[in-house]
Amino acid sequence: MKTKITLLLTLFFLVANVSFAQQEECMTKLSIFHEYVKGKNFEAAVEPWSEVRKMCPKFNIAIYSDGEAILSNKIENTTGAEKVAAINDLMKLWEERLLHFPEKTKKGEYAAKACQLMYDNNADLEKTDEELYDCFDAAFKADKATFTNPKSLYTYFSLMVGLYDAKKKTDAELFNKYDDIAEKVEEEVQNYSENLNKIFEKEEAGTPLTKTETSYKPYYESYLKAYDQISSGIDRKLGDRANCENLIPLYEKDFEANKSDEVWLRRAAGKMSEKECTDDPLFFKLVNALHDLSPSANSAFYLGILKDKEKKSSEAMAFYKQALDLETDHFKKSRLAYRIGLKLKGRGNYSAARNYFRDALKYNPSNGNPHLAIAGMYASSANSCGDDAFSKRAVFWLAADEARKASRVDPTLNKAAAQTAENYEAKAPTKSDIFTQGNGGQVIKIGCWIGASVTVPSI
Repeated sequence: MKTKITLLLTLFFLVANVSFAQQEECMTKLSIFHEYVKGKNFEAAVEPWSEVRKMCPKFNIAIYSDGEAILSNKIENTTGAEKVAAINDLMKLWEERLLHFPEKTKKGEYAAKACQLMYDNNADLEKTDEELYDCFDAAFKADKATFTNPKSLYTYFSLMVGLYDAKKKTDAELFNKYDDIAEKVEEEVQNYSENLNKIFEKEEAGTPLTKTETSYKPYYESYLKAYDQISSGIDRKLGDRANCENLIPLYEKDFEANKSDEVWLRRAAGKMSEKECTDDPLFFKLVNALHDLSPSANSAFYLGILKDKEKKSSEAMAFYKQALDLETDHFKKSRLAYRIGLKLKGRGNYSAARNYFRDALKYNPSNGNPHLAIAGMYASSANSCGDDAFSKRAVFWLAADEARKASRVDPTLNKAAAQTAENYEAKAPTKSDIFTQGNGGQVIKIGCWIGASVTVPSI
């Protein structure tokens, strides 16, 4: 018995020593390949990295982050079979990362990265469009929450459009996928906008930002720019494929089967509104079915559109206000207020429109579009809101200042808004005008609906 116990203890300590020695070796080699990767000496990093990856796959996340850099470099600098092998190995590495470090590996993110890798290197891999689309589709369905990369969302939809044009996807599949991706983009825009709004609130209050907030601000802004580009890109991709001639017969055919499906009704009504198909009786059916099934901000807004079509402006406004009251999410409330503002602006009711644009800014300060809309209304009113030639042109200072606000707060508009501000400035009184008038530094009151003051620049 003692002999057996002694043998078992000996075996235990032997295994423990081997394991400890292996751990020591992995630590040493990890330090070596990590330093090589930091120095971009990827060739030298390959051997020690491969050994650690094989011996100690759970040892450190650096096996996978550094391994990605090593294999990406190999993909970039090789061709033919060697490149294909590196591509396949990188996808395998991401699978291993998910297996050994699931808490540090977002399933949707890494699945989408693998699909994007295949798409970007398809000249070498020779996958069909169906295979590539199915890859993205599986990733999106497996973990939509972390499938957030703007480029991959665009690629995903581009592949759907290609398959649709090749008659391999139906109208319904195309429009449903557009809605899936457009809604996902909107979720991400809302997420980054809300994070950015917290920073703006602190800046407006004069509260110093933390180091984290200072570093994250450009990160949030860059993603908002990327999602803005992607949103425009998928709209261009969809283009005339989603015209009234295609939408109406499709939704008419499917209405009876879906008239109790809130999501279907909301998407159908939304698409018809977006594509200006609101004159068709089907839009009336969709909106009323949606409102009867589940009164919401969207259904109330669409009812407002119907009343507008009937030239019943006061009833339309009642529905628009109801829409705003029904919406509880600040980001969506901002969009609604902006859309109501646009309706009023289109009617020439600038004062009421400005109130809604300001509400939109209150709910989402990082959206510059309301600032640009207000600036445009100021500029359009220059001839009617000044007492003389100088004060009429002075209105353009107000317009320029409002446009600059858009440039400051909205990373997706900063260039266009800055150019708009410059354009308005060019129409404002010149230094020569100010000198002739002799009113530098004075405050001018602008009347009519604007009801604001502007200080003449000193010269």
